[in-house]
Amino acid sequence: MASRSSAGSALGRYILVRFLLIIPTVFILVTTVFVLMRATGDPITAALGGRLTPDQLAERIHAAGYDRPILVQYWEYLTGIFTGDFGTTISDNRPVIEVLSQYGTATLELATYAVIVALLLGVPFGMVSGYFRDRLPDAVLRILAILAYATPVFFAGLLLKLVFSVWLGWFPVAGRVSTDGEIEMQIAGADSGFMLVDAFATGDPAVVLDVISHAVLPAAALGLLTAGVFLRLVRTNMIGTLGADYIDAARSRGVGERRLVTKHAWRPALIPIITVAGMQIAMLLVGAVLTETTFEWRGLGFQLAEYLQARDFVAVQGIVVLMAVVVAVTNFLVDIIAALVDPRVRY
Repeated sequence: MASRSSAGSALGRYILVRFLLIIPTVFILVTTVFVLMRATGDPITAALGGRLTPDQLAERIHAAGYDRPILVQYWEYLTGIFTGDFGTTISDNRPVIEVLSQYGTATLELATYAVIVALLLGVPFGMVSGYFRDRLPDAVLRILAILAYATPVFFAGLLLKLVFSVWLGWFPVAGRVSTDGEIEMQIAGADSGFMLVDAFATGDPAVVLDVISHAVLPAAALGLLTAGVFLRLVRTNMIGTLGADYIDAARSRGVGERRLVTKHAWRPALIPIITVAGMQIAMLLVGAVLTETTFEWRGLGFQLAEYLQARDFVAVQGIVVLMAVVVAVTNFLVDIIAALVDPRVRY
């Protein structure tokens, strides 16, 4: 009982410390983004300079409060974030929070698909590579993992589009759903922001298939990046696990090789994936910018590229801050899962 109580208190302290660390992490990220955005001058001049007369520009700057001391602007920005006010975009005059809510679901959906692709490819192939260590299957899979990790996301996306959309015609070139499917969703009143959920809401299998076909190539382009990392992690830990004493003991009892891999060795090999998953979320969000632009997947990444071109730093600031918060919270959740799976993490 005492040991259980001690373990429970250790876990509680670990969760509390990790949660409290989110606050300074987010604060530093928000401050860094604010300073970098202001280093170019005020957002009004950056976005509209040259298109307005000096008097009109001065009027817009004063109305937005960008002529006030930088510390006053910083304080107002911080208080605005805590109340859900990220400002108003300059290029299209929309509340930034509206942009985040409208396009955030698309990026979340794409990231989810990419993680599924990474797990489906990285974990089983990592197990195979580890089992056939230093043999032909291992060599081939390691080369493929390096290529998957090293290939730029936009290049992988363009290559997938060229082969599977242009040459073979198996998948759509761009977008999240066809025009017919979008009309059918509107008729059904499905507007959750998640295309697959809305497709199921229509009750039409053709619409569901349409949404899935649009998601295959973007998910593959983004998921391959993380799949290469997962494959190498699983391989390394699979090799270590297969050399453990309890595996040798199981072999001596006559346990078959297939059962050793599928029942005894694979779970310990997955622990590093859990601990690294938080860092991969950041990579997925960065990769989403290029992937969404390549496939015209209208999510936060696509909008971020659009606002960067328009030099709308208010919108850019809001999107980057949201991504930073998502990464911080995701790392917190990953740390908790890792601590539950492997008690050594919290000691």
